[in-house]
Amino acid sequence: MQRKPKVKAILGNQATIDAYKEGIPGNGKPFPEGAKWAKIQWNKKENPNSPYFVEIPATLASVAFVIKDSKRFPNTHGYAFGQFDYDTATGTFKTGTLGSVPITGSECGYACHAAHVASRDYIFTAYAAVGSVGALLTMAGVWTPRRHADRHTES
Repeated sequence: MQRKPKVKAILGNQATIDAYKEGIPGNGKPFPEGAKWAKIQWNKKENPNSPYFVEIPATLASVAFVIKDSKRFPNTHGYAFGQFDYDTATGTFKTGTLGSVPITGSECGYACHAAHVASRDYIFTAYAAVGSVGALLTMAGVWTPRRHADRHTES
């Protein structure tokens, strides 16, 4: 099925990011318990202010989540999936759909993930290391990497 292209942001918690940095899932190891992902999708539009072609987020389309908790979700290799489509007319979320089929329950994404990425511990997303781009952005003053030493701790 062909879907309309969207602007997507895929986010992970610290357990997820640390696992990617260790080479998971490419190294054959599974993601750790407690790994979490969120995918936010927006419909696209052309930036009317740009002198050249740039696509930017327009309206929110959907939000999806994946969590790894083998005790709670043993039937799906420890994963739970959920997707919620945004209804712009009402400003609310509703259960996501794949075509006209509702996506419900913790197993909603498992069949697709099992069919296509079982060898990658059921996760499509690859880690995009910032690398030298991060250094350039830091030099330009538009991004500062967050390190453990930079975190505020309460005594």
